Order: sequence, then structure tokens, then C-alpha cells
Amino acid sequence: MDKYLETDEWKIIEEGFDPQRQRSSESIFSIGNGHMGQRANFEEHYSGDSLQGSYIGGIYYPDPTKVGWWKNGYPDYFAKVLNSVNWIGIDVYVNGEQLDLAECSVTDFTRTLDMKQGLLQRSFVAELQSGNKIAVEACRFVSMERTEVGVIEYKIKALNFSGTVKLAPYINGEVYNEDANYDEIFWDEGTQDSFDDGGVVTTKTKKLAFHVAAAMKNTVQKNGKSLDLEATASVSSMYVDQAYEISVEENDEVQLQKYAVVSSSLNHARKRLHSHTKQSVDDIAKVGFKQLKKEHTDRWLNIWKGSDVHIEGDDEAQQGIRFNIFQLYQTYTGEDERLNIGPKGFTGEKYGGCTYWDTEAYCLPFYLNTAPDKVARQLLWYRYRHLPKAIENAQKLGFTDGAALYPMVTMNGEECHNEWEITFEEVHRNGAIAYAIYNYIRHTGDESYLEEAGLEVLIAISRFWSQRFNFSEKRQKYVMLGVTGPNEYENNINNNWYTSYIACWCMRYTMEAIEKVRDESPEQFEEIRQKTSYDDAETEHWNDILDRVYLGEDEDLGIFLQQDNYLDKVQRTASELDKSERPINQHWSWDRILRSCFIKQGDVVQGLYFFEDHFDEDTIRRNFDFYEPRTVHESSLSPCIHAIVASKLGYSDKAYQLYLRTARLDLDDYNKEVHQGLHITSMAGTWMSIVEGFAGKRAKEGKLHFSPSLPDEWQAYSFKILHKGNRLNVRLEPEQVIITCEKGSGSTCYVYGEKYEISQDKEVIISAPVLSK
Repeated sequence: MDKYLETDEWKIIEEGFDPQRQRSSESIFSIGNGHMGQRANFEEHYSGDSLQGSYIGGIYYPDPTKVGWWKNGYPDYFAKVLNSVNWIGIDVYVNGEQLDLAECSVTDFTRTLDMKQGLLQRSFVAELQSGNKIAVEACRFVSMERTEVGVIEYKIKALNFSGTVKLAPYINGEVYNEDANYDEIFWDEGTQDSFDDGGVVTTKTKKLAFHVAAAMKNTVQKNGKSLDLEATASVSSMYVDQAYEISVEENDEVQLQKYAVVSSSLNHARKRLHSHTKQSVDDIAKVGFKQLKKEHTDRWLNIWKGSDVHIEGDDEAQQGIRFNIFQLYQTYTGEDERLNIGPKGFTGEKYGGCTYWDTEAYCLPFYLNTAPDKVARQLLWYRYRHLPKAIENAQKLGFTDGAALYPMVTMNGEECHNEWEITFEEVHRNGAIAYAIYNYIRHTGDESYLEEAGLEVLIAISRFWSQRFNFSEKRQKYVMLGVTGPNEYENNINNNWYTSYIACWCMRYTMEAIEKVRDESPEQFEEIRQKTSYDDAETEHWNDILDRVYLGEDEDLGIFLQQDNYLDKVQRTASELDKSERPINQHWSWDRILRSCFIKQGDVVQGLYFFEDHFDEDTIRRNFDFYEPRTVHESSLSPCIHAIVASKLGYSDKAYQLYLRTARLDLDDYNKEVHQGLHITSMAGTWMSIVEGFAGKRAKEGKLHFSPSLPDEWQAYSFKILHKGNRLNVRLEPEQVIITCEKGSGSTCYVYGEKYEISQDKEVIISAPVLSK
């Protein structure tokens, strides 16, 4: 762990500047609005180690696959989240000397992320090599109200000198990706020009012809009074700046407001992109910093009304959950049906792509309960629109007859991940997509989705599973060979219990959905049958698989076998590892990891989480007690699932420990990799750890059920649930549960199995001595 940030309920605060932590802080202090975002790079020039990153949702580059030798079925490219035009830059000169925090003495440095208002703020005092000292204050936000807009207010105070301060705000499209496979620059020049107090730069990708335009408009004041200055413009390839030179006396303060608009051909005709962006930046400059900031902060306050989790008595836990919620809503708002949720969001380049199975397994439950139903539906429709590509992906691997394999990583529905053990073998992702359909319907009661889109997806996925199993003459069972389960520390294994179990569940659920749609909407069913060429004879084979499937168990231990040979490994627990070896993926060879018993993330436990109603508590307990001690939790997706299951089993200390790990994974850098970007998709698991874990929230047949517990470290906690248009506030105190309907007509809930009617603005207080400390 690396705990260098201050603890605060609503803010992330870094006191003191440490260049060794700059990349980590650039990740942690990232900002975005679901449309675009950026790492917390400095506005002024910085020659120290840094990963410059500004990203636009949906803009990517098909970087040619780089492998030692080619394999049939390999994706042609790895989709790179593109580092795009740098719109935040402001070069600063004091009496001709450039400000560079890597080359001067820095004191009184504070960087703050105000999560309540969505503001990135920074202040410091710099003494340049000349001895001139300045105090700087910067405030930046990416507007949640106007999705193409970013704004900066930058202030400089002359502390011990008179002379000149020169500010040169710029737009720079000459950027690169550190993770480019062949060190290729992904952008070509478009157009660039300057205008009064501003400029525009347009660039285009070398492939796929995405066009991006960024424009700036600047205003300058001294000691609060506007200056009518004539800027000196500089224009070159993919670059434009406007330089302002201001005379200052000691204690004078210069202020610059930089307004930016970043637009793309995703949303505007290419021919109009340049003019649209220029006109837009003129318009927002007239609105002004104060009003734009108010619009933005008001939008954030409204988001928090529906999503906040309040923890009393544990500031670290409180800060952790709010940080996670904040980053989730910075990454995805559900307003653009073409976008999804990348593992790093707008905070880094690693992993590429914008869609993993993380969306369905982890993120959907968060948005399903904190946003209107249409947002979760949007995530499902995203996959439905990609169904033809999923069928193509399966065909490339030899599957037939409309079988679909959804990609592990994608931008447009095509598989674009090129590690063989994931691309070809981590097929359990198909199960998460089917489970998301089931999860959406059981929460919302919206069974119409099956006939509109869901059943087509389920049939295609079940066709894949029926072909992925093969019949073993030796066992006289159906087996699934050569897979990688959620635990990526085992590759090319046979009969991964989780993969086989969710595959069987998919086929069973698909058959139930077929009968439901056939009975309730016969005309729609006939359309689906013709569109998919479905025949009831298919389900005869599915049922045969279900009747004769092999699901490994060890009767002596009473556990499900993670894979056939798991117990052949030398059995050790993670507690036996020396701290100097952790994380093992940064200290061990891959061969050693694959031969070890250590588990990267929940595998069997993931299945027990999804399908807890299929097993009695003793079965869940035996498997958890065996596998959790062997789990090193080196996947960000692991601690939250274990926290939920631990809560169910009454392991409150373990649940709390795992909650803190998932909540503060990035803030405390548990896995020593936050410099690469944040773990956005796993952040939804933090919310799940509280709401599904400690509060025991479940959805059954469209109704909410709660079985709350209160961690010993907390005095109380509360959270919001948006369910069928009703926003409920659920509060847990030591001896009671209090539920209030803050918005809507009311709802029916079950608490500890008892039914309660929750009407608007009336508290329902439920005695719960089980919560007593």
C-alpha cells in the first residue's frame, strides 16, 4: 500500500509535491463527464515523468496485433483508447523564465479533488532558479452539463518581484500513446488556425477516419479587472497558442480563464466540425466561468442525491465509496448508446477497448440501482446491437449455426484482445452477458425485454455453449476443455467449474425464456424463431448436456473443483507468502504462477455469488473457507465478490477487510499499479460490497429484499436505491433499519423476510436487534 492522501469525506487531498508519485496522482485526480475525460496532468509545462492523457469516448485506434507468431482466429488489432488533443496546456513564463515544477523549488503544494462538486483544484508556491517566487491557484472541470466543454481558471501572484508574467494557453494535437504496439503516432494533421483570443486545431486518426476538433477562448484579468490585451498568436502543425504578456508589481495577481470545446465526428458532420467547435467556444466564453461552474456543480449535486452512500464513524471507508461512485459517474452516464465502460475509463491507456465482461457482472448492478431503468437497458441494448459481430467472432473460431461468442475486449463488437489465453479461452464472458439480462429483468420486472432483444442473445449464447461442450466417452459425461476461468492464474485448463456451471445455467434460462415468450407473445416468438432459425430440436441437445454434464467436486473436502487438477497443486495459503513477493504477478515468473495454487480472483466464489440460491449455506461456506485463503486478490474484481459472500456467511471482520481493499484499491494503491490508471469497473463492486454485502440487498421477482448487518467499525450507514421510479433511502443503525421513499409513489420491500409497504415521505422503522454491536 501507499497511503499518501489525506482522509476527507468529500475530497481527495494531496499535500506536498512528490515527483515520484506524479503518475499515480495523475490517475487518482482524473476528471471526466462520460463523454470525455483526462488525467490530472499539470496545465503548465512539466519536464518530469508524466503520462499525458486526454480521452474522448468512442474514439479509438486499431493498433495492429503484435505477437511472436500468428494463430488462426487472432484479432487483427488491439483497440487502443486514444490519447487525444491536449486542450489544458498553459505555458507560463516569469520574466522570461519558464515555470516547470521539475526544475524549481515547490512548497505549499496542495492538489484537491472535490467530489461533491466535481472540481480539480491545485495550489502551490514556486521559486524559480532566478529566485522569483509565485503563488499559483488552478481550478479545472469537465462540464457534466455541457458534454463537450472543459474550463480552467488559472491564477498567478507575484510574491517577491516586479516585471512580466507571460501566459500562453495552447491546443496541441501532436500527442502519442505510450502503449502503441509499434511506436506509431496515431494522428494526422487536419487544420489549425487562430482567432481573437483563441484558436482551433483539428486532427484525424490515420485509420477509421475519426476527426476531432478542439477550440479555446481565453480571457485575462489583473487583480480582478479585465485586461484588453492583444495576444501574440503562434500556429504550426496540429498546434495553436495565444500568448499574453502582463506587467506586474509585487503582490499583483493575474487570472486566466481558458474555455475549451472538444468535438468529434462521432457527433458532428466532418465538414461542420471546425466551424461548430469555434462557434461553441465563443458561446461558452460569453456564458462565463462562474455560470459554467454553477451548472456543473448543480449537476453533480443532483447525481449525489440519487447515488450517495453515507457512512458514519469511518472516514476512510466513507472517502473510499464516494471516490468510487464519483469515478463511475465521470466515466458513464448512459446518455450515449454507443458508449460503454472501459476498465480504465478516462484515466489511462492500459487494457484498451471500452467493453469487458466487467460491465455486465459488476457495473450493471450499480446503474440498475442508482440510475433510471433506461440506463441499464442501454447497456443491454449495446450488446444486442453487437450480436451479429458476436456471431462473426464465433465463426472465426469454428462455431456454426448462429452461435455467438461475445468479445473479451471490444469497441465495435469485434474481438480486439490478443492474448491467446483470454481471446480464445476466457469464454465465461458469454455467461455474464446472459446473466445481465436475467439480472435486469429480476430487478425491474421488465420481461418485455426478452421478446424485444434478450431472447435472440440468449439463443445465440446457448448455441455457443452447446458446441463448446464435448462428450467424453471415458467419463460418459459432457466436458469443457481448454478454458480460462475468471482466475487468470490458470490457463488452458479443463472443466473449470465456474465456466461449466454458468454455461449450463445459460441453456436452462434460455429454455425458460423461450417458453415464456412463446406462451405470452406467440407472434413475437414466431418472428424470433424465423430470424434466428431456432428449432425445438436444439433444446433436446441442450437438455442432454444438462442431464450428463461433468461438474467437478471433491467429496472429501465437500468443495467444487475449480478445475480438474487444482488439488494436484501444492496447497498453500496467501498468508504464507512473504510480503516481498506480493503482488506475485510483479515478482514471480508466469510459469511459477500457473503451477501455483494461488488464485487471482474469485472463480468458484464468483459462481456462488451469482447463484447463491442454488446452494445451501453449508456448501457456500465450505467452498469459501477453502478458496478464499488461497486467493491473492490481485484482480481488482476479486475483493468485492468475496466481501459480499463473506457478509452472507456472517464473516463480518473478513467482509469489512475486503470492503476496505476494494474501496481503497486505488487510493491506497494495493496492487502497486495505479500509475497506469484507475480500476473503474471494479469500483462498482465497492457499491455492491455495501448494498449487496452489508445490507444484503437482493431482487426477486421485481421486489427488493434486505437482510442488513452493521460493521463494528461503523456507527451507521445509509444508501439510495432507485427502484421502479421510486428512490428509497435505506439507513442502518445499531438496532433498527429505517426506510424512506424520497421520490415516487412508494414501494414494497422485504426486510428479514417480512413484507413492508414504503410510502412517500413516511419512515418505516424496523427493529433489528441483530445489528447491535
